[in-house]
Parts: sequence; C-alpha cells; structure tokens
Amino acid sequence: MLPIPFLLLFLSSVLSPSSAADFCVADLSLPTTPAGFSCKKESTVTVSDFVFSGLSVTGNTSNILKAAVTPAFSSQFAGVNGLDISAARLDFAIGGVVPLHTHPAASEVFLVTQGTILAGFISSSNSVYYKTLHKGDLMVFPQGLLHFQVQRGGSPAVAFAAFSSTNPGLQIVSLALFGNSLPSPLVEKVTFLDDEEVKKLKKVLGGTG
Repeated sequence: MLPIPFLLLFLSSVLSPSSAADFCVADLSLPTTPAGFSCKKESTVTVSDFVFSGLSVTGNTSNILKAAVTPAFSSQFAGVNGLDISAARLDFAIGGVVPLHTHPAASEVFLVTQGTILAGFISSSNSVYYKTLHKGDLMVFPQGLLHFQVQRGGSPAVAFAAFSSTNPGLQIVSLALFGNSLPSPLVEKVTFLDDEEVKKLKKVLGGTG
C-alpha cells in the first residue's frame, strides 16, 4: 500500500490541470462509449476539426412540425467532444413548432436571430414560464425540464441554441407517448385519453398497437 504522502502526490500529479489534454477531438470512425467518443491522435488533428459550417444552411421544414433542427453535437462536430458544449440551429416555417420535449443531459440557451418565437418551459412543480421572443432575445431552459418553441407572426423564424453537453439528448413527449409500440389500452390508461384519440395520434406519429 502506498504511503499517504506519496499517494497524495501521485493523485495531485494525475489530477493537475497541466497534465490534462487540451482537447479530445472525436474519432468518428470508432463507436461511441458511455463516456462519449474516443479521442483522435493529436498528430491527426487539424484546424478543420474545430470548425463546423453546417449551421449556415437552412433546415428543411417540409415536415409535420414545419420546423427543422440542425445539430452541432459531438457526432457532427468532432471538436466539441469532451468540452461539455454544443449547439444547434432551429428553422421554423410559418406555423412551425418544436413540441414539448426535454434534453436529459443539458441546459439550453436559446437565441432568436430572425422572426418571432413563443417559447417556454414547465418546472418540476408544474409552474409555466413562457414568453414571445423577438430577434436578439435569449431564453434559458434548465436541464431536463419540458420546453417548447412555436413560430409566431407572418414570416419564418430562425434561432440558435447552445447546450451544456456535447450530447444533450432529446425526448419529444408526443413521440414518446404515441410513436411507440405500447398497446393502445395501456397508453389510454396512463394518459387518460380515450381510445379514438390515442389511435388517431398513433396513426399520425407512427405508433403501433
């Protein structure tokens, strides 16, 4: 067993900031692990690993939500791997919506850059906080809380989001409830909805059972 002073010195050297790597650019050719992507060898890292241009492109809003999310998470932007940060672009056609959803692993800062968006979240005590946001407005959504964004006004809207994780995770409530294979009677029981409504929503959102 190591003497305590030696053990403390050893731990100090291991945990010292000077011994830590500056970055851990994701090696996207390898599978993910519970801790994220493995690091590329520093000799193979280039400046391109730290630049992502995907958020300059307008997302395709021709879908049921009339909205699009373009992520810059570690699986798209290798340079953020291990840094506990990431970003995304959100495009809204007129009538567009990002329905109630949650990011289990991250808080979110939401910046409107074009148009008008009604956004809000629900706290764990079921208090509701929502407001109409305009260009330049910021709103924060605390980690794990249900939140939403809805386009308002007569023109499309654009927003950018920053997250406190390289992989914030996403669960959309409506898809979780009605886009799965849970038997309809069970969904009806846990949602207090009737059979007709549950089957209608399952049909729209791709669920079975």
